[in-house]
Amino acid sequence: MAVYTEVGFAEADALCQQLGLGPLTELRGIQSGIENTNYYATTVKGQWVLTLFERLDDTQLPYYLKLMQHLAERGIPVPAPQPAPDGRLVHRVGGKPASVVTRLPGSHRLRPEAPHCAQVGAMLARMHLAGASFQMQQPHLRGLAWWVETVPVVLPHLQPAQAKLITEELAYQQALAASPAGLALPTGPIHADLFRDNVMFDDTAGPDALCGFFDFYFAGTDTWLFDIAVCLNDWCSDLHSGELDEPRATAFMRAYEAERELTHGEVRALPALLRAAALRFWISRLWDWHLPRAAAMLSPKDPSFFERVLQHRIQRPWHPPR
Repeated sequence: MAVYTEVGFAEADALCQQLGLGPLTELRGIQSGIENTNYYATTVKGQWVLTLFERLDDTQLPYYLKLMQHLAERGIPVPAPQPAPDGRLVHRVGGKPASVVTRLPGSHRLRPEAPHCAQVGAMLARMHLAGASFQMQQPHLRGLAWWVETVPVVLPHLQPAQAKLITEELAYQQALAASPAGLALPTGPIHADLFRDNVMFDDTAGPDALCGFFDFYFAGTDTWLFDIAVCLNDWCSDLHSGELDEPRATAFMRAYEAERELTHGEVRALPALLRAAALRFWISRLWDWHLPRAAAMLSPKDPSFFERVLQHRIQRPWHPPR
């Protein structure tokens, strides 16, 4: 992600050796993203990702790291957190909480086709099922409560039509969440940010094969349907217009439902959750765009894309083929 905190080689080397990972041979900042400080750390024993948490604190971090540990133990391909000798998963680097996790192989597929979407859908369903037995609970920190808090902060930066759209959609989502239909949606741990750049594929042994989900630091306890909607809005949308690509969306949903069939309530609510997912990322991108933080490497993303996605999802509700 963006580098907010510079990490010295000697400090990173000391942590790697404390964790039994061997001496550090290379430390390189990761440029993409905007939330935490991330480095690729290479040691004589392998490749790892060192993350310094710029907003999350020591009370919140155990949820994310233990969730990743839980999923990895159940065969879901996610980065495995590396414990200290006493079992701790949260470490200290540069005066900030930090983690070291295994680096996944492969690379991103930023222009996915239907087979990629199908693999993501199937693995997301398996992840939801594996996470159902995870005992810890923590609110999704970028969920509805955060939207309510943040919309007033970004409103002064919006044109009147944008302000009307964002406030009306927020009210719609608040009403849905409080309704019997919203309260009945199945819940559990969700990734909440499973975009194209948080999934790895590898084609070295044949056709493209999904080899991992990563960046769980927006995860939380929320409706599984929200996770599905986030994926559909990214993996299955045209990156310019924001329109949903039905062949990719259908492939995703069929693969997901081959592993976990949606309830009738989820099927009915999917168009509304597609709107919710678009609203969430429109709000966060507006916040990052208009209220940026200083960083050594920072590229805030254009918020207008998710404004268009939201407009499309309102105008053309989508249900998966049954």
